[in-house]
Amino acid sequence: MKSKLEDEPVKYKNLINQMTLEEKASLMSGKDFWTTKPIERLNIPSIFLADGPHGIRKQAISPDHVGLNESIPATCYPTAATIANSWNINLAEKIGEHLGKEAKSQGVNVLLGPGTNIKRNPLCGRNFEYFSEDPLLAGKFSAAYIRGIQSQGVSACQKHFAANNQEYRRMVIDSIIDERALREIYLKAFEIGIKEGGLKCLMSSYNKLNGYYTNENPHLMQNILREDWKYEGVVVTDWGGNNDRIKGLIAGNSLEMPSTSGETDQEIIEAVKSGYLNESILDENVDRLLTLIFETYNEKSDSMNGFDIESHHCFAEEAALESIVLLKNNNKILPLDEKKKIAIIGDFAAKPRFQGAGSSIVNPTKLDNVKDSIKDFNLNFIGYEPGFKRYGKQSKALIKRAKFLADKSDVILLFIGLDEFSEVEGMDRSNMSLPQNQLDLLENLCQTKKPIVVVLAAGSAVEMPWADKVEAILHTSLSGQSGAKATIKILSGIVNPSGKLSETIANSYFDYPSSPYFPGKEETVEYRESIFVGYRYFDYKPSLIKFPFGYGLSYTNFEYNDLDVEGKTIKFTITNTGDFDGSEISQVYISANKSKVYRPLKELKAFSKTYIKSGESVTVEITLDDYAFDFYDVKNNKWTVEELDYNIMIGSSSQDIRLQKVIHISGETVDTTFNFQNLPSYYSGNITRINDSEFELLLGRKLPESKTIFFKKNRLLVNYNTTVSYLRYAKGFSGRFFMAVINGLIRYYNFTKQREKANFLIMGVLHLPLRGLARMSAGKISHGQLNGLIMMFNGQFFSGLKKYFSERKLKKAKQKKLLN
Repeated sequence: MKSKLEDEPVKYKNLINQMTLEEKASLMSGKDFWTTKPIERLNIPSIFLADGPHGIRKQAISPDHVGLNESIPATCYPTAATIANSWNINLAEKIGEHLGKEAKSQGVNVLLGPGTNIKRNPLCGRNFEYFSEDPLLAGKFSAAYIRGIQSQGVSACQKHFAANNQEYRRMVIDSIIDERALREIYLKAFEIGIKEGGLKCLMSSYNKLNGYYTNENPHLMQNILREDWKYEGVVVTDWGGNNDRIKGLIAGNSLEMPSTSGETDQEIIEAVKSGYLNESILDENVDRLLTLIFETYNEKSDSMNGFDIESHHCFAEEAALESIVLLKNNNKILPLDEKKKIAIIGDFAAKPRFQGAGSSIVNPTKLDNVKDSIKDFNLNFIGYEPGFKRYGKQSKALIKRAKFLADKSDVILLFIGLDEFSEVEGMDRSNMSLPQNQLDLLENLCQTKKPIVVVLAAGSAVEMPWADKVEAILHTSLSGQSGAKATIKILSGIVNPSGKLSETIANSYFDYPSSPYFPGKEETVEYRESIFVGYRYFDYKPSLIKFPFGYGLSYTNFEYNDLDVEGKTIKFTITNTGDFDGSEISQVYISANKSKVYRPLKELKAFSKTYIKSGESVTVEITLDDYAFDFYDVKNNKWTVEELDYNIMIGSSSQDIRLQKVIHISGETVDTTFNFQNLPSYYSGNITRINDSEFELLLGRKLPESKTIFFKKNRLLVNYNTTVSYLRYAKGFSGRFFMAVINGLIRYYNFTKQREKANFLIMGVLHLPLRGLARMSAGKISHGQLNGLIMMFNGQFFSGLKKYFSERKLKKAKQKKLLN
């Protein structure tokens, strides 16, 4: 097969010409769990890759991909879901700089972040790692993180490319998305990050996209990434995410991680020798990897210098201060009156929920908590009670003590939220509710008739049927290791809250447009809602909104005036009419009037955060980019500006539009095959019950088969992509026994309250395809040994057992030969 880029210059051509075929192939997979292979005779060093969306996770010993083993201490900054609520791009870039400095100090060359996937559904277990439901907001923040990280000589690694919007069966699920939604919603944030951030490394996702694993997907990896976006950097698999190594290499997936002990290197060598793989394609991938290695390798590493722990801790607090969102403040109960007696109730006040779980988990250098930190502030704190068990059922004794303390107070500060095992890599949430024991506590505290201020810690949206029962809600999200003091400073009025929601919070889970289609069928998940994600849908159904996208209260008030639009330059005035200095986030939305294509009622196209002193006015000037008025024209396969009147809207939130002006934009007359008659659901925004024929018309093809389970005589025929959880249907008793052991261990660990171990098995084993047993074992299980296991699971026990041990012996012989 010929390379599409064969005629382009190869930066390290002379160095590559000195390599043997075996040496080239060796560079295409990891040396171990976290490092690339060196070639010492050519002075090609090894580089280190480490997790780090909101803090460095470099494990000193016993590496794993799901955060089970402790890492070297590093600053835990607020998660991406939290920082996006700041709407402050400069802050995001500074976070990137701090992450880059710490990565460099630990000898890390590639930092695996930021996570850029869209928050399609609130139950996705990894939403805390992602920025927003809106691609512009997510893209701008991704680009800022990338610029900041890479300013320190470390490469960022944007992830997970692409359409990885759930954890359930994430390594085998096929995301079925129409081209317009793919381009406008799910890829746009990656495109902004790559183009505006100057990205050097991109991580492919585990899932399939429209029938192809993403790292093998020619449309995604070649047509879009390389040809349309002109991306020149490295693509690395997610750990254990390789399916077919040669197809991945042809698509441009240079680096497979972790180590395969040379197995897939040998596949590459054989493919070149047989003529199936053109060696120039291998050379291109080697060249990209060498560029990354030499641009990030620092022989004189700063790892001996460390970093200023205290200043980074203080900066983490600054980041949290800008990101906390005030959702409700009845009767101006906040800021707190220093004379009023304050009771602190809730386990999270003593043991903060400050980060997510899984591969992003950080071992913090320090950790503040509200119970201890509040003593440093001028507040009348009278006592603390946990009120509930963090993991468990209702405790009447804890509730009784909490009510006793509450009765003595003037104001209750109630710290509730989602626990560490509710939001975690590898698992989606089962519902949007808070734990029942916390709801029971809240209900009992309401009986005291004392005003309640809820301090909510959650990296994802939660249902709030209780919102009308409390006086105030402060949403801290997951605010990092310094979040406690930031929370107290906002509660006490030392700092005026300025965060706004980067995602819509609906009344109920079933109000979300993706809820009928999530998490999909056995093999596929269908994105039938298309472009109508988040506020793009809720604008059609405002009654379903609890708190809208872009919403957040302040201790002051802002007035908008004097909108002026000249070309792509927008000017308007904001006046702080209240008693507090504060920052206002102004949002520019654009609506197309009488368009021939289906569209949201409006879309975010720009935003600005402006600090304004009490009584003063500021003129805000925003320049729209070249893409503010376009949509993806599927018929002509290009971005198109439709000649129309467009409504320029300036809002304090997506549901609070303060200023508007209609302008005319020159463009093309659009000819579309779609209309209200053949796509009525999409033209009306009523997309929660899309039938097969309408979705197929939108896709331009028939829907794929929905099942992966192939049975013979009522038993499953196991293959490489059968997940461990489905071994319960296996023909061979050994497969069913293997699954029974895993299930037994999960139940045992849950019963003995070893939830980390139970979740590790669920995250790292239960939904793993069998090929992952080889890919993630770093060479401990060879592909040949895996074939033996599959034979056993399919009922050929003795033949499979013989195959397993013969392949094990062969593997050891090969390893011995390599050592000699």
